[in-house]
Amino acid sequence: MKRSVLFFVSGLLVYFVTGCAQKVSIRALEPAEIDRVASTKKIAVSSFKNDRVGLSSKIEVKLSNVKIDNKKYFTLVSRKDFDKILEEQRFQNSGLIDPKTAVNIGELVGAQAIISGNVGRASVQDTYFFEPRVRCADKKCKELEYYKVRCKKRVVGLSAEMRIVDVTKGDIIFAQTMSPNAVFKHCSDDSRPLPSKEIVAQRLATTIANNFVYKLTPHYRTFQVRLLEEPDLDYTDEQERLLKVSLEYIKQARYDKAEKFLIELIDATDAQSYLPFYNLGVISEARGKYKEAQEYYSHADSLMIEPVEEINKAVIRIKRLIAKREKTREQLNR
Repeated sequence: MKRSVLFFVSGLLVYFVTGCAQKVSIRALEPAEIDRVASTKKIAVSSFKNDRVGLSSKIEVKLSNVKIDNKKYFTLVSRKDFDKILEEQRFQNSGLIDPKTAVNIGELVGAQAIISGNVGRASVQDTYFFEPRVRCADKKCKELEYYKVRCKKRVVGLSAEMRIVDVTKGDIIFAQTMSPNAVFKHCSDDSRPLPSKEIVAQRLATTIANNFVYKLTPHYRTFQVRLLEEPDLDYTDEQERLLKVSLEYIKQARYDKAEKFLIELIDATDAQSYLPFYNLGVISEARGKYKEAQEYYSHADSLMIEPVEEINKAVIRIKRLIAKREKTREQLNR
């Protein structure tokens, strides 16, 4: 029994030491999943077939609002101009525009790519079940009464098929069918009613538009990186003070001050402690100075005798971030 308690207490200590470790938020710009769209930034969005939820308009608005570093990423061809050309040239818009037709239309409206689509009818499925409840059988609640209430589960789904055609090359850049659904529950003792199929369909259309545009654009991703707080050497009182002060400044996002104390810590430990090099790498990564961060992580790695999870992850992560940033820059400059 004592041994079980000891293991439990030691487990709690490990949890609090690892779970409460100080972290730094990193905001990294990553490339668009669909790389070819970067070469076709002047886009026209056609009216989707059977579009009762306004999906094409939602995608158009979402594309027009995409900004990277306060600069618009796409140029949208006016829907009025697009529809006017279709009418004048007597093109039949049957939903998904084929590549040959897209080439002709694209040349007339000045678009590099055309997004078209077909929207299915929103589906709804209701099923019924009972849920247990308990309540007081008398005013003093000396006895309990168990009973069941009737409940309804509603699943609403929406499906849409979309494609992007490259006007210049006359081929399909990207095509995908998205079919999200939403689940709701309502019981007889609930005050709020179930949402209607029409309302949920609008929400699902927004979800489809967001996910579709997300694949086409560079975007920021935020994640957290853990700092090292436990000395890897036998620190003197002064060295521990330098570490403590640097961590406090990092916590306050005063990276300039933290950097100063970490550099002092490197000098104080004769550059034999990997901890300040690693934490300096985290600061540089948070500032977007990936090459500098890579140098600090590499130096920390060279001082590491036994594997340290944070350093191993950092060495791999920063290499990927550098590659992704180069890819993003290529997409932004096309």
